[in-house]
Amino acid sequence: MLGTRAVMDWIRDEYGVAYAPNTRETVRRFTLHQFLDAGLVRENPDDPSRPVNSPKWCYQVRVEALNVICSYDSDSFDGLLAYYLRIVPGLVAQYASERQMVRIPVALPDGRPVTLSPGGQNSLIRDMVEDFCPYYAPGGRVLYVGDADEKWAVFHENELARLGVSVDRHGKMPDLVVYLPDKNWLLLLEAAASHGPVDGQRHSELAAMFQGATAGLVYVSCFPSRAVMRKYLTLIAWETEVWCADDPTHLIHFNGERFLGPYE
Repeated sequence: MLGTRAVMDWIRDEYGVAYAPNTRETVRRFTLHQFLDAGLVRENPDDPSRPVNSPKWCYQVRVEALNVICSYDSDSFDGLLAYYLRIVPGLVAQYASERQMVRIPVALPDGRPVTLSPGGQNSLIRDMVEDFCPYYAPGGRVLYVGDADEKWAVFHENELARLGVSVDRHGKMPDLVVYLPDKNWLLLLEAAASHGPVDGQRHSELAAMFQGATAGLVYVSCFPSRAVMRKYLTLIAWETEVWCADDPTHLIHFNGERFLGPYE
């Protein structure tokens, strides 16, 4: 089992072809992903639930494919290749089923189901959708949900555009965007399990990203627990809100003249 960097190092050592370090993502997206689609390799056979951004993410050649490759230029090659081509659709379907089983199911406020990739902050994002929204955004419409594996897991671009928001797909969106039509608020929620809260810099970034919004902006840092929140307490920006998933019915307000609302 090798990660992308280790694969590149092996190619360099065995074949004398050196790829620049910044081409790792290109190798992953335009070679290893195609190998996955063809059933040549598996991802994380030791732990299918591994988060997509884990440094332990790895690939392994399938035994069925390896048998064909090792038989090349031998009498058994044609027979093994024909057998492999017959079974590869089943291998690909099995892989897709394995990946689906470990994804995190999330029920949006309107009842629509979506799934997020396993690990990382996605368990917290699920809690934000299923627990924060009913308590503090009843009747809200989820316009965006981020996912480490599929950044735009939920993305209602047209509705954001109607609210004056032009989204730069290269910018770092909040993890969750919810619109409250009765109050004309946009809630911008950050999952702060590992990447930190809405601090002064992030507040400025989000304000610039949503500067054209016709709705009032509300900034919320979300943590799995108050124990995690304590690590970031000195960074949290004033005039923002904090929510902890382990105590979902309570909200912490960081000063300012109002509680849970936008500021001009």
